[in-house]
Amino acid sequence: PARYFDTKTTEPISFFLTGLEELLAWQPNSNDEFNVSAVPLAKRQPPLQSGRPRTLVCHDMRGGYLEDRFIQGSATSDPYVFYHWRYIDIFVYFSHHTVTIPPVVWTNAAHRNSVPVLGTFITEWTDGEKLCEAFLAGGEEAYGAVAEQLARIAQHYRFDGWLINIENTLSAVAVGNLPFFLQELTARVHSAVPGGLVIWYDSVVKDGTLRWQNELNDQNMIFFDSCDGLFTNYNWKEEQLELTQRLAGPRLNDVYVGIDVFGRGDVIGSGFDTDKPLRLIRQYGLSAAIFAPGWVYEHLGKENFLQNENRFWGLLAEYLPTHSICTLPLTTSFSLGMGTSTFLDGKDEDSGPWYDLSAQDIQPLYPEQPGMLNTSCSLQDAWCGGSSLQLQGIIPPGEERVAVRLFSLQMPAPPKIFLTLLYKLEGPQPDDFTVALEVTTWDSGFCFEGNPTSLPEPNGRYYPRFLPAPPPGLTRLLAACRRGSYGWTSRCYELELQDCSLRDLSLIVSRQQPSLQETPFTCLLGEIRVLDTASVAASPPQVQGVTASQLWWQ
Repeated sequence: PARYFDTKTTEPISFFLTGLEELLAWQPNSNDEFNVSAVPLAKRQPPLQSGRPRTLVCHDMRGGYLEDRFIQGSATSDPYVFYHWRYIDIFVYFSHHTVTIPPVVWTNAAHRNSVPVLGTFITEWTDGEKLCEAFLAGGEEAYGAVAEQLARIAQHYRFDGWLINIENTLSAVAVGNLPFFLQELTARVHSAVPGGLVIWYDSVVKDGTLRWQNELNDQNMIFFDSCDGLFTNYNWKEEQLELTQRLAGPRLNDVYVGIDVFGRGDVIGSGFDTDKPLRLIRQYGLSAAIFAPGWVYEHLGKENFLQNENRFWGLLAEYLPTHSICTLPLTTSFSLGMGTSTFLDGKDEDSGPWYDLSAQDIQPLYPEQPGMLNTSCSLQDAWCGGSSLQLQGIIPPGEERVAVRLFSLQMPAPPKIFLTLLYKLEGPQPDDFTVALEVTTWDSGFCFEGNPTSLPEPNGRYYPRFLPAPPPGLTRLLAACRRGSYGWTSRCYELELQDCSLRDLSLIVSRQQPSLQETPFTCLLGEIRVLDTASVAASPPQVQGVTASQLWWQ
């Protein structure tokens, strides 16, 4: 069927639903099992509901369902990718179809990086008025059926909820039922999807007219009170933030103040000046909704997209609280889910472009220190997948080393951890440098390395012990300890900690000889793994009852 499979190639595709009839007729179907997310939402610290301002990204690009609709990837050159997951809290996939089911590749990539994904339910223009009249003015049974279907769809495809966008006028009866519809939908989503969310877009007001308010006020408060949050329109001024802050009270973080990166209408800043509105929003303790950050790709073009993308998010980073990884194992090859080639164990196996966000790895922080450190993605070389992480920086005169913070962690440290690292030093004199890992712990008088006779480290900094060879029994798993090839260097480490809580994982680049000159370096990271020794040593559960279906031989 054309809804589920591309008519040209027969490959499985992600899809949307159009109109009320398609929504109400929807049933799970064996043809759409490809569309069910295979990656559960990873835990994070602090949790989403932790009482700090959040960042929502609303992805709207050329109508949606572009190359990202191909569930098993495509041979696309220079595709759009998003990878600053550590800096955002919620991802919305937006299109102008009635029911936007997020393409499963986005849900997989976001979930792997601890970010929930929302679809969009939108009605607009005269067709939207008719549709709303049919289900909202139809009474409890009619709007209850829509709420039930939307909750079932999110549960079935394993995404995390809905943005509701009613962009047309409503009759008195329809707008009277709207809060009840939102309450019913929110309750159903909460019970069907753990951590599920329903967010209302600032559009229709309580008398049914379509009037964007650009704030929380008595015209839209009733809708805010009926769901998990409000996403405001983009044309606000500072005094509206003040009013919103006052009215929101304890639900300050549930108001997502809109920023249109394309800068349509009367806005405070957009494009590379998006930090101006964001700074104001944070001054009032409010959450932010960044709409269409794909501007970087659409407006500036595919050329230099990765550099421009890093610049865009780097300018916002100080206003974006990051979230930490809180479970082990942590293992990543830094792949973006795209490439100009496919690498395996450092070897270029297949020259040719590819794009598959489901294959995107856990993403690190992307620290920037202008003039001192630049973190970026290199498509030219990789250990596994399509890209590696490139660190370019300077060791200042008189300093011996620099530390690059790659991951923030927040979890109790197991008694013993293994770490593996694959890296490649580039530049004129790579032998002038050494590379190592550093683990920091949260301050605690009880935290010791190894045995209780050792003293706590100042600042909680630990340097895992280098292992020339993997311990017996783990040789196969830790073949990484001596598997460097194609110019990659492989290192294995071990760290024993008592009563500690992990905080940061950093890469240390040191120079071999002290120098009064500044020394530039370039280091590619191909893979990092942090493993809890106890769980590594345990034998994995046997997989049973494997079945295969939907096979197409070529």
